[in-house]
Amino acid sequence: MRNRLIYIIVVFFAILLAACVEEEKFETAAGDRLTFSVDTLKMDTAIAGTNSVTRRFTIYNNNSDGISITNVAFLNGITDGFSAIVDGTHVDGNIPVSIDCRSKDSLLAFVQITPAESGQDDKVLHEAVLVFTLANGVSQTVVLQAYSQDVIWLKDIHVQSDMTLSAQRPYLIRDSLTIENGATLTLEAGVRLMFPANAFMRVKGRLVTNGTLDKPVVLRGDRMDYMFEDQPYDRISEQWQGIIIAPSSFGNNLCYCDIHSGSYGILCEKSDKIEEEKLRMENCIIHNVSGNGLEAYNAKLFIGNTQISNAGGNCVCLYGGDNEFVHCTIAQFYPFSGLRGEALYYTNHKNKDNYNLLNAKFSNCIITGYSDNEISGEQLEGYGKGAFNYYFQNCLLNTGEVVDENLINILWDKPSNKVSRAGNFPNFNLDALSYDFSLDSLSVAIGAGDPTITQLYYPLDRRGKNRLEDGKSDAGCYEH
Repeated sequence: MRNRLIYIIVVFFAILLAACVEEEKFETAAGDRLTFSVDTLKMDTAIAGTNSVTRRFTIYNNNSDGISITNVAFLNGITDGFSAIVDGTHVDGNIPVSIDCRSKDSLLAFVQITPAESGQDDKVLHEAVLVFTLANGVSQTVVLQAYSQDVIWLKDIHVQSDMTLSAQRPYLIRDSLTIENGATLTLEAGVRLMFPANAFMRVKGRLVTNGTLDKPVVLRGDRMDYMFEDQPYDRISEQWQGIIIAPSSFGNNLCYCDIHSGSYGILCEKSDKIEEEKLRMENCIIHNVSGNGLEAYNAKLFIGNTQISNAGGNCVCLYGGDNEFVHCTIAQFYPFSGLRGEALYYTNHKNKDNYNLLNAKFSNCIITGYSDNEISGEQLEGYGKGAFNYYFQNCLLNTGEVVDENLINILWDKPSNKVSRAGNFPNFNLDALSYDFSLDSLSVAIGAGDPTITQLYYPLDRRGKNRLEDGKSDAGCYEH
């Protein structure tokens, strides 16, 4: 009896509720309009012949009654590679059935582009228009825009003999690029190599980059879209692997080469010939890697007018060798981990292996970062210890102040300076992950360099500015 009474009460209230709810009208009065979250949906750059990421926009009905959309179509049937899904319905020509949008409700539209190859070296703009026709005869539009980039596809490349790549459209390395023993790969000014996440370059022979100030050689990941509005994937580390220079490789010469956003920058594997130059880098950048920026074992290196910055590991990591750095900015402001390494680490051993540190010489350099100490030199004590030679001249160093005959004309990057650490570089945009290592006018690095060294090596800074115009020389690779 009780259950029957409960049933009667439930039915009664259901009938009462139904009577109170007025069926929504979709009359679409003459003045009714939809509201869109964007007038123009601007999408990221897509590689021609591949699918882009999917972007979306929202369609709002702010009217007091429902609206019927009788038709959604691309203007004049022109898609230019775009495809769209509106409220779960694929837009292919015209949608034959109406879509209803309730009052104060919204619909989602998803858009993707698969651009065809254009035959052009530069980016190509794609544009199409989605037309929404309402039951009252009103037509409203959303413009779709995206760029595409043709690439030259290279898969599992093994350079067996001397090869030169010229600056055309970017080269996309599908898996790896290996320069075999005895072969030289030359990358001319403006060449762009793009690598997917697991791809890398291995140099057994020799790598030469002939970049210029206006047309640098660029090695980067292959994603050209954005993670967030102001953050392209190109500013996120681990977009590709990096460059490995094998023990057999010598005479690598990189000029105006920009290596960024990898899992590591350059790894020079152990060399048996410390007297032969393994790597020369001038006017280059290694930036934003999740591991070590430049890591070398028993190698002869010359690094000049170069920026090595923001590494999850150490920006520069030297195990022995004969190493010289002139007018370099080595800066540790890696944003993705509080467990980042140091700006500079040098040693004469690793585990139980000895690496003679014949030379670790730094002239007119800036070595700094977020922490209180961005420099570590670790010497093996006891039996079997090898050479451990270091020298710093006219540098700005972020480390504890010491008196050492191997430190000449040193300035210390300490909080009591008018600006220090990140304050030396006023043009950081941390929200957009954009880093400019130009100096602040109050930085003690200004005028800290030795003009004689500057004149001998780099009278022009990495951007081509005359360092000695005022008779002084700034430390680092950028003149204020």
